[in-house]
Amino acid sequence: MAIETALSILRAGERVPLAPAIVIGGLHAFLREYVFDTVRRRMLRQGMKYRGFQVGGAEGFDAVLAELREADLFAPVRAVGCRVLRTHRGGGDQSDDEADGVASGNSRAGAGGGEAALAEALATMRGPGALIVVYERDAAPAKIRRAVEQGGLAINCPRPYDNQLTQFAEAFARAQDLRLGSGVAELLISRHAGDLSAIANTLAKAAIHREPGATLIPDDLGEPAAAKIPDLFELAEALSNGRAAAALAILERAIGAGRDPFELLAVEIAPVMRRMMLAASMAAHKRNAAQIAAALGMSPSSPLAMRAMEGARRFGMARLSEGYRRVAQLDADFKNGRIKERKEALAGMLLELMARQAQA
Repeated sequence: MAIETALSILRAGERVPLAPAIVIGGLHAFLREYVFDTVRRRMLRQGMKYRGFQVGGAEGFDAVLAELREADLFAPVRAVGCRVLRTHRGGGDQSDDEADGVASGNSRAGAGGGEAALAEALATMRGPGALIVVYERDAAPAKIRRAVEQGGLAINCPRPYDNQLTQFAEAFARAQDLRLGSGVAELLISRHAGDLSAIANTLAKAAIHREPGATLIPDDLGEPAAAKIPDLFELAEALSNGRAAAALAILERAIGAGRDPFELLAVEIAPVMRRMMLAASMAAHKRNAAQIAAALGMSPSSPLAMRAMEGARRFGMARLSEGYRRVAQLDADFKNGRIKERKEALAGMLLELMARQAQA
């Protein structure tokens, strides 16, 4: 099976041909949708006729499979897209443990409507049409993954690493037929951190009034007044600079503008803590700024890299390690519901870190 990541597919663009059977899944919801739309648009440009379906609950895949088999006088080459919702319960199909052919408890919509029939269609799909299945969950079922091993393409959409954000920005720009000038990718990341949807939307809006092939410069994105929330990385900057009052004020404004404390912890605070810890660890081993920036996957002049090194010098490795353990515990407590007052817990964690820095 050809297993690719979302980033490799987006960076390859039109250079790599697509398989006739494609399964998309992964942790990152926006990337799943973006890759699905990218694949669909490529097939439309190849002259295919697109038909989309949605399967949820106890529904089967009858309509999807019927569309694959049905002839079309005017568009013999078709791309069939199937979105499998998180609520889908298998449509009465057999589980992987029921290999002996015993029927499941629910009534089935017919053998052709279950995942076994979908798996068979994926395994035997050879073109000229295409079948695209996107699962709104962390991974496709094992039966589907095994089926697409026989010549299809599985695309995984994981959460991006910090050093991949610049590559994603460049890939999003290429999809809009734009080029990024010096400093534009760093500006996008400093504003939106790891929010890929915000980066992609910013570039899509920038492409509206520009000619294909145009090169963006930082001034083209200079619209701070248009932002619906405070600067997405101001909180991380205040944290790395040790400004407790500013960090709490930005936290209050961000939550007031609709940001979720769990999102702030995962998208802004945890990544900047990781970067500062890496910078502190490398600085302790006498690495210079260029080497630290390279380990972060950034240029030495990147604002993200400079903030990470400044925070490493300010807090030190021991304090950062203890602070990151607190962040990890908060993340776990948020997920399992042990902490209900998330805003207060987040503010307390920031004050605790800043207070230790002030006492040092």
